[in-house]
Amino acid sequence: MPLLDATPALFVLADGTSYRGWSFGAMGTVVGEVVFNTGMTGYQEVLTDPSYCGQIVVFTYPELGNTGVNQEDEESQQPQVRGAITRNICMRPSNWRSTQSLSDYLKQHQIPGIYGIDTRALTRKIRNFGAMNGGISTEIMDEAELLERVLAAPTMKGLNLVREVTTQKVYEWLEPTDSVWEFNPDATANPGETLTVVALDFGIKRNILRRLASYNCRVIVVPADTSAEEILKYNPDGIFLSNGPGDPAAVTEGIETTKALLSAQKPMFGICMGHQILGHALGAETFKLKFGHRGLNQPAGLQRRVEITSQNHSFALDPDSLPQQVVEISHLNLNDRTVAGVRHKNLPVFSVQYHPEASPGPHDADYLFEEFVQTMRSARQAETTEVK
Repeated sequence: MPLLDATPALFVLADGTSYRGWSFGAMGTVVGEVVFNTGMTGYQEVLTDPSYCGQIVVFTYPELGNTGVNQEDEESQQPQVRGAITRNICMRPSNWRSTQSLSDYLKQHQIPGIYGIDTRALTRKIRNFGAMNGGISTEIMDEAELLERVLAAPTMKGLNLVREVTTQKVYEWLEPTDSVWEFNPDATANPGETLTVVALDFGIKRNILRRLASYNCRVIVVPADTSAEEILKYNPDGIFLSNGPGDPAAVTEGIETTKALLSAQKPMFGICMGHQILGHALGAETFKLKFGHRGLNQPAGLQRRVEITSQNHSFALDPDSLPQQVVEISHLNLNDRTVAGVRHKNLPVFSVQYHPEASPGPHDADYLFEEFVQTMRSARQAETTEVK
């Protein structure tokens, strides 16, 4: 877009730092927590990931929009971010799958963006001083006025944003990963008997549901405030705790439900927010990271095996608060040694902080879905043997 035709936009951080650039997407004013994502691909999946609800995302990759957008790559029904920040924006995408430009897509969904600013300097500031609130506006060009709006907004700590993204009604998901994109055909070649999984939706991504369905799971997705009693009425083979946004400690209903579900001794698998909620249900605590982990190349592991993982989170489990008599750490983030996975010592229950469905990202951790399925099959077999 020629700059003569571009609309000026202002971006202000909570510490008073300001940047002037140009608008893309929708006009207006938005305020949210400013975080950065280091991925070099997958901007549409990032923008539509419910875990980013309440946040303005800075993309460290210098240009967005080259491949446009399409319906198949959405992780939810619409963009979930408050706003987007990039160095440069491509207004004319070139890709055979593209159905719309990124700017028009964000405009359609009333999401403002700003481009033409120094995203390297902004990323360094967040890295050095931590994630903080910020605001984008095409209406308020006075820095002091926009800063006042930013300072009036709540911080992420203590926010329950799950209520904004969870499903409002129960639904069933049966669609597997499209055969064109299936990267692990050997694992899904012998599906066996269909398993029923109840997924507690804290902000679930569609590709998580697709991976479960690819392993021949019938997935029943329920709202985040569904009681343990209602969940167990489906007689599930396993329970899945999904990803989601905000402070896990504030999702008290989900924590209490997970506590009750643990007593049923069903196989359980949690990802990201689900990992943190499982930790709380087991008696652990979480803390807010300085700037979080958001990218496609985070190494995780513990002994011998290292996985390159896709991550997106602001909070982490406090290792000192984990009840060591019943929980063991299965994975660490190998950049900063934060807890990246836990496993119950006595129950068929485990979780990881990262995203094994990896949309976008590498597929190193897809085996975790297979492990969950094998755990459910073993539990079903033991149950059948016990009845006989």
